[in-house]
Amino acid sequence: METSIEKTSSRGTSGSSDPHGDDLAEIIGAYNEVTAKLQRSHEALQDEVVRLQRELASADAQLQRSKQLAALGEMAAGIAHEIRNPLAAIRLYADLVVDDVTPLIDQVRWRRTATTTRDHARKIGDAVQGLDAIVHDVLNVARELKPRLRDVPVSRLIERALQVQRPSIEAAGIRTQVTAEQLVVRADADLIHQAMLNLIRNAVQAMSEDRDRPEPGRLGLWARAEPGHVVISVSDSGPGIDQTAVDRIFNPFFTTRSTGTGLGLAIVHRIVDAHGGTISVSNDPVTGGAVFQLRLVAAGAVAADATEATLQETAA
Repeated sequence: METSIEKTSSRGTSGSSDPHGDDLAEIIGAYNEVTAKLQRSHEALQDEVVRLQRELASADAQLQRSKQLAALGEMAAGIAHEIRNPLAAIRLYADLVVDDVTPLIDQVRWRRTATTTRDHARKIGDAVQGLDAIVHDVLNVARELKPRLRDVPVSRLIERALQVQRPSIEAAGIRTQVTAEQLVVRADADLIHQAMLNLIRNAVQAMSEDRDRPEPGRLGLWARAEPGHVVISVSDSGPGIDQTAVDRIFNPFFTTRSTGTGLGLAIVHRIVDAHGGTISVSNDPVTGGAVFQLRLVAAGAVAADATEATLQETAA
């Protein structure tokens, strides 16, 4: 009996493999494969959640900044209107003084006094004109912008802004590098032109005031396409933006320079915001200079979005 059992056991061991064991191994292999796929999907979803959280935080920051600028703009507008009226009166009386004393200059008796009085009155007029320019900038920050949207080639925007700033660029010995692809944005050409002028002017001033760089300054303007958007970058080789100032750089009246009103970048932010775009600033890791990036809606993107929404509604 024992011999029979051993032979039977021997046949069971040396014969074909157990079908139940093969099935179990296959099930375990499939389970491991599914588990690995789930793990990869989980990691991909985690990365996507992190990315979306960053985008949401950035969008929230942009929204809060826009609300703050709007509130500051409304307050500044009220003050500006109150200031503009007395400024106009001061300018008027200064001009009247100039008109009254100018004829006395021809008289030897009153020549010195009349000349001094006229010069002082003209200085008052010039100072009033400077204050009026500040008030004008404040009102530009505060006023509601309604862009007249057209399809505008990015290269035209860059060339137009550079042409206006060419004298100051050449006077400072700054080299320019332009990379403008055949990209088109949906924008108000005059408003974006104003924004580009402010950014280029700031870049030129930053490089002109940076005495620690022996080599010529470099101004870079380029554009790249993103899904539904075009990003226009303006970079310089200046000292860059201090990290403590990044969060306040677009606030009205904030400036890192000893001169200036601090309204230029606030106006740029208002213009970009009115276009439904965004603007950001960072420092170039190579040159250390500032890099401003305008993210604007690409031409045709609005129509494409509307078409896609219509197709989705039709499919539903």
